[in-house]
Order: sequence, then C-alpha cells, then structure tokens
Amino acid sequence: MNPSPPVEHGGPDDGPPIAWDFSTNANPLLPAPGLMEALAQADRRHYPDPRYTALRARLAQHWHADAARVLPTAGSSEAIRRLSLAASLQGVRDVWVPVPGYGDYRAAAQALGLQVHDYGDAQTLLPALAASNRPMLVWLCEPCNPTGQSLPPEFWGELAATMAARPELIVALDRAYEPLRLQGDDPVPHHLARQCWQLWSPNKALGLTGVRAGAMLAPDQGHEQWLAALAALAPSWVLSAEGVALWQAWCEAPTQAWLHQARTTLRAWRDEQQAMLSSMGWQIQPSVTPFFLTRPSAPAWPDAGARQAWLQALRTQGIKWRDANSLGLPGWWRLSTQGPQARLALQRALEHSARHWKDAA
Repeated sequence: MNPSPPVEHGGPDDGPPIAWDFSTNANPLLPAPGLMEALAQADRRHYPDPRYTALRARLAQHWHADAARVLPTAGSSEAIRRLSLAASLQGVRDVWVPVPGYGDYRAAAQALGLQVHDYGDAQTLLPALAASNRPMLVWLCEPCNPTGQSLPPEFWGELAATMAARPELIVALDRAYEPLRLQGDDPVPHHLARQCWQLWSPNKALGLTGVRAGAMLAPDQGHEQWLAALAALAPSWVLSAEGVALWQAWCEAPTQAWLHQARTTLRAWRDEQQAMLSSMGWQIQPSVTPFFLTRPSAPAWPDAGARQAWLQALRTQGIKWRDANSLGLPGWWRLSTQGPQARLALQRALEHSARHWKDAA
C-alpha cells in the first residue's frame, strides 16, 4: 500500500523565515505572565509520573469530571490517531469526517484502511447516521476549522436523539478552538458533550504550539473497554514535562483571566483586519474565532501557477498564508488574526500584489 501524502499544516516549513504568520490558528499575543517561567521550571531531569495521577486529578477538577476518564495526549493530532486506532481495534470500519475540515481526521482513518465518508453539513450527516446500524466513528469540530463557524443550534438536539437511538455511535468532539471563541457561548449542551469523546489542547489558545500537550475526556458512562484500549495504546510518557507544566498553568486562575482579556484584544484585532481586507475588495466569511476564510471578490489569478507564484511572493516578504484547498475549500484562504504590525505588513503586500496583477493584465 502506498503511503498517504503528509497532511498539510500551517506554520513553519522548509522555506525562508516567516516574519508574519497568518497560516496558523495560534494566539499571536505574548504568553500569559508567568507561563514561560512555569515551563522553564519543568523538571526535565526526570520522567513525569507515567500515570499522570496529579495532572489527571487537576484536569478532572477543572472540568468537573472523573479523573479516571482523563487521558493525557501529546496534543490533539496524537489523540486523533490514537482514538482512530482504538476504534479500528473495536471493530469500527466507517469514519465520518467534516469537509471542509482538519486533514488529520481523514489521514488517521485512511492509514488504518477505514472507510471515510464526507459530510458538509448536518443535513448530510444525521440522516446517514440514522440510516445505518453499523458502528461508526464521527468527527465533529466545534468551533469548526477552517471556517471558524459553529454548527446550528438545532443540530445538537438532533444529534442527541440520533445518539440515543444509535448507542454504538462513537462521537469525537474536537474542542481545540473553544477557548478562542470570540462570540457567543459554547453551543454544545453539557449533557451531550458528556456523551462524546472530547479532545482538548491548551497550546493554540496560549500561543505555544511548540509544546505538544492535550487530553481526551471520555464519556461519562460506560466505554471502560475503550478507556483500557486507549491507555494501552499510548506510548510511555506520552506527555513531556513541559506538557505537564503547560496543563497545570492552564488550570490556574491567572492564566484563565489572561485568556479572557486576550479574547477581547483578538476580537478587536480580527474586526480591524477584516475591515482592512474588505476595504481592499476581499470577501470575508463570518467567524466566531480569531481565524476566518477570505478570498478576492474578483479572480486575481489566471491559473493555479499564478496563484502559487503569488503565494511565494508573499513568502519572500516574510508573510505566510494558509491555502484552504487542502482543507476542502478551493479558492479560499484561511487567515489567522495578527497584531497591528503584521496587519500593516499584510496591507502593504496586498497593495503591491494588486498593482502587479493590474500591470500584468
């Protein structure tokens, strides 16, 4: 079997240095006060507790959950791979993934030879789930990546009814961007969230994606066989000393207070960045997160080669964007919110490229 191509991600690559990175969803603000010190004090001379007993208890307290149902992970991508493998070992052969959506859901299933089914909206997903009696793994991301949007409120009630009728469904809820929600409240009803496998990670919200840390929160009832399988599938010391320190800092009140203020700043920066793009003729899709989708109102590139050349021209100016084609949305770009200096650099680069294409026309 030929290996699948690697999943495309934002962030650093093998190209020139990036001065202004609009390609990742990480919080662009400087880390919370004391956070870097907490990481620096992490005990690198010794292994962490292999069972992470104290950390699991702390996270359980933070989430008002049972510590036995907290499984540390090396970030959400590792959790996606491990949960997919556990599902395969438990007899699941069908996996539903959102399109547009994060590529690791599909990649994890395909690597295991599982059947992948795409869904674009609730109207596609829910009837298909109700029509089958086969065990299935269903991936949901709330808020969604790459759109930054939430699923409609009525979806969650209908999903709860479907899960009640189909107890063999395994619903995985990716919560990576919930801490970066800038508008509204978490739409997932508490009782429903507690029936799902929830994947959490602190590093994007804290702006420290280089520290790989995450956790899975298992459903409240049952699934002991799955819990045992997931624990057995984890590599030893899956979470580093820095990852433990990051989670512990996450649970502290000062960090959460900083994050609350960060959301206020990011909301203002996002609105200013969107207004700038709109004034330059770019379309903006609404989003409840700091990242959003955008594209020119009129075609700016005669072909794919010209589009790639434009992207590379931005890279030579130290600016990186995220092409949403690999996320299932050809023609769109996913942009993260950045600060005033980055926004000014972006404006100048776009003005320069607009003049270039006008002269070339």
